[in-house]
Amino acid sequence: MLKPQKKVSRREIKEDKLVTAYFETRGWIEQNTKILSYVAIGLVGVAVIGFLWTKNRADSNDKATTMLAKVIPYYDEGKYDPAINGVPQEGTQGLQAIVDEHGSTKTGQLAKLYLASSYYALKNYDKALEYYNDISVSDKLVSASALAGAAACYEAKGDLSKAASYFEKAASKNMTLMQAPENLQRSAVNYAAVGKKEKAVELLQTLKKEFPTSTYAREVDRFIAEYSS
Repeated sequence: MLKPQKKVSRREIKEDKLVTAYFETRGWIEQNTKILSYVAIGLVGVAVIGFLWTKNRADSNDKATTMLAKVIPYYDEGKYDPAINGVPQEGTQGLQAIVDEHGSTKTGQLAKLYLASSYYALKNYDKALEYYNDISVSDKLVSASALAGAAACYEAKGDLSKAASYFEKAASKNMTLMQAPENLQRSAVNYAAVGKKEKAVELLQTLKKEFPTSTYAREVDRFIAEYSS
């Protein structure tokens, strides 16, 4: 006579599944130990590479800062050729070298702004535009300066429509007393020059409202009257 089968509880079923899963996992690990070791090594490698990349980037920025400090006096004195190319006999590397070697760093981006401005001062507008348009930073002051620099290049090249647009972008990028009033006025003047006088008046009214104490606000009413007639 057959003995009645023992009734298996849900708990026992659950425990049995866990035990089975444990041994299956253990067996897979034993069979794939080599693969897992490679994965572990790979993860460590990624961590090390990340650390070295961060450290190298910091070192690169420090080098760029030291180099920029040496060459800035030439820029400030209006000596743009040595500012760009450096003074080898004095061991001073120029802005071009800083940008070429460390352009992706924070200081390298600032050096790029000085480099573009140097080319602008030498009336090499195409070269200046190349670097103004290549600047990408989170700093609003630097970003607005780059946009205004590009606008000035387009203005000098006679592309007043682009100049107006870029001056407007520069103003909106950093709406502070330090930069926005001039950019708003220059944008308005260029818009008016290409026949967009309503747009020019709109920007001038923004200038008058937002920055009434700025020196650029003194001429706003005259410009508005001229462009409204």
